Amino acid sequence: MIAFLIQLKTISQSKKFYFVIIIFIIIYVIFSTKIIHYKSLYNINTKEFIGTITKIKETDYGFSLTLKAKEKLIVYTNTNNYHLGDLVYIQGDLSKPSNNTVLNNFNYKEYLYQNKIYYILNAKDIKVLKENQNVIYKLKNKLIEYLDTFKSNIFLKSFILGDTSYLGNNIYKSYQINGICHLLAVGSTHITLFSIIFLFLLKKLKVKEIISYLILFIIIFGYLLLTDLQISIVRVYLYLILSFLSKKLKLFLKPINLFIITSFITLLINPFWIYHRGFLYSYSISFILILNKDKLTGNYFLKIFKISLISFIYSIPFNIYFDYSINFLGIIYNLIYVPCFNIIVFPLAILTLIFPFFDNLFFKFMNVLNNLSYFLNDFTFGIIILKKISVVILILYLIIFTYLIKELFAKKIKMLIILFIILTLHVHINSIIKEDFWIVIDVSQGDSSLLHIDNKNILIDTGGLYNKDNIKKTITMLHSLGISKIDFLLLTHADFDHMGDSLSLVNNFKVDKVIFNNDDYSNLEIKLIQELKKKKIKYYKNIKELNINKIKLKFLNTTIYDNENDNSLVVYFNYNNYQFLFMGDASFKREKDILDKYYLRNIDFLKVGHHGSDTSSSKYFIEKINPKYSIISVGKDNRYGHPKKEVLETLKNSKIYRTDLNGSIIFKFKNNKLDIKTCSP
Repeated sequence: MIAFLIQLKTISQSKKFYFVIIIFIIIYVIFSTKIIHYKSLYNINTKEFIGTITKIKETDYGFSLTLKAKEKLIVYTNTNNYHLGDLVYIQGDLSKPSNNTVLNNFNYKEYLYQNKIYYILNAKDIKVLKENQNVIYKLKNKLIEYLDTFKSNIFLKSFILGDTSYLGNNIYKSYQINGICHLLAVGSTHITLFSIIFLFLLKKLKVKEIISYLILFIIIFGYLLLTDLQISIVRVYLYLILSFLSKKLKLFLKPINLFIITSFITLLINPFWIYHRGFLYSYSISFILILNKDKLTGNYFLKIFKISLISFIYSIPFNIYFDYSINFLGIIYNLIYVPCFNIIVFPLAILTLIFPFFDNLFFKFMNVLNNLSYFLNDFTFGIIILKKISVVILILYLIIFTYLIKELFAKKIKMLIILFIILTLHVHINSIIKEDFWIVIDVSQGDSSLLHIDNKNILIDTGGLYNKDNIKKTITMLHSLGISKIDFLLLTHADFDHMGDSLSLVNNFKVDKVIFNNDDYSNLEIKLIQELKKKKIKYYKNIKELNINKIKLKFLNTTIYDNENDNSLVVYFNYNNYQFLFMGDASFKREKDILDKYYLRNIDFLKVGHHGSDTSSSKYFIEKINPKYSIISVGKDNRYGHPKKEVLETLKNSKIYRTDLNGSIIFKFKNNKLDIKTCSP
């Protein structure tokens, strides 16, 4: 036994041992997540299912259940008469989850795949076969029922159950923008603090150390199950066990070595966690703090500042990769919120759980913090937008930032200058590495497309509010491309599906100029103009031409018509010998007038009029302009039946792209070559 322990100590302190671990886990993760392609055990035509409910969430459209059957399924239902742990029989239809149809947005299909969920089940009938008998689920059901009696229930559920989804998108997004969302769920700090207090009390009661730790590990393991294996709790749990074993076996492992073994075991449990932002943030920040623990000296507030600064700098690559932005004011906000949460919020949450008369006080205090967070969201001068990076660049950034932080407190000015140069280059990456492209954005039943030519951004229409998430997706996409300014916003006409989201756009971006069509201003346009005046944004109408560096936009105005659709801006331009024609919602009559006035032949890219309606794209017009590519912006299963069959037949000699089938369509132009990509659902 002694010889074994000596050998174990020798191995555990060898650098080669940890190098082998790192190489092994890299190979294991790549093999498990990229090389092996997991398949469902179900056939899409399966209609009946039996399984156990493991999670229940309220959605905007009803409820979402996670069902543990042959494999995990996401179940959508309108009712919630069930409890965690219930064995249920479900009749329903399976459907495949969709990819993101707007570039660089959240990919729900990929997210579910990483959680080994391959189908969504739309339930028609659910029957409870057997009520829950599982102790953990019983405890969680009772806890949820108890927490639901509190006014502050959404906060208590988040802090105690470790699930921020209870808070809703608005609160979480507000904290995320301010760089403080890590405070909204239970984390390693709170588990560590609980462990210290718990072990101290048992020591005072003269309980043997090994028994104390055994009880502690059982309690935390139960809490892990209660919180559905929250990654930050998994990390601290494994770290505590390994620290205890290291001490008892007299291995005296360094914290960084304990961290490597902890990460190794975590990814052995679930290699897909490597793609989980919670894992990446939690483990990477822990890594950099352990690596620089000798620098975390000083009084309480100085330590918080140093931890906040180091964490902020090291999270920059992940913020660029996931959110395409950095809020430099987050360092200051953490100085306010971290002590507030550690000293007041979490202790008050525990007191409220035990003594319900604290509920109103806790609720009011959280509302104060939330309202402050909403207020701080308005200070956008600390936020910079950065173009999305690849995984390779992410890893390169992490290596560079590890060095920067290691030398930060010894060479403050030099390291900060290097950081400033790196971020400045990234902010201006579109000016350094120029790309020209056109993106037809999937905005459901509406119209919006982005021209990015010679680093100028021209947005033609914004889409409307048929789906409230459309503008959020557009904003996310623009940010991911490193775009924080719209040079020209062209609004073809005043229909809601073309300019309904224009107010949201001008409130989220710096807009230089807005171009309206030629007829009288509608109520929708007047409302937008009021906002433009407040922001001192210039706006124009009756424009015939617009020179924008490499291209000259020509507005094919013929006359003023008696309807909004025919008064759409019709835009033509030539770029690198490619001819573009945007038809807005113009009808047959407008098409004929355009052909009578302008010579248009062999158009390369036709933005098809009126979403493929049979009031546009006449056979005469299409035969004359002879488009090579026809792009239709249209919503899936829309109530208008767009695009019409006769229009598709008319366009059959061109290559047709549709946003309902192809999602957003990206046309890239480089070295006189055209590259076409789609974001198919």
